[in-house]
Amino acid sequence: MAQQGLLIDYEFCTGCHTCEMACKVEKGLEEGEFGIKLSQIGPWKLDDDKWEWDFVPLPTQRCDLCKDRLAVGKVPACVHHCQALCMEFGPVEELAKKATKPRVVIFTVEE
Repeated sequence: MAQQGLLIDYEFCTGCHTCEMACKVEKGLEEGEFGIKLSQIGPWKLDDDKWEWDFVPLPTQRCDLCKDRLAVGKVPACVHHCQALCMEFGPVEELAKKATKPRVVIFTVEE
């Protein structure tokens, strides 16, 4: 089987924290434990009418791409619950073809 990965398009992440909460519930994580952690960058002013304010979901070392969900044909909890639809799961080779613009990353985990 091809290596699987998680594509995240930071351009469209709204910072809703749903990925964090879905992961915590799925994995039974305690307060302060994360499988994916949302970080905020900014806000700061770039020029007179433009601001930088980004939300960056980062899978942690606890992330196994929800291997238990994958085993029963489901996608990772973060992908399933992402309200902005900025996360996608699939074979890394296919995700790489979609990562054609800035602010898109692909995460993988060791198998």
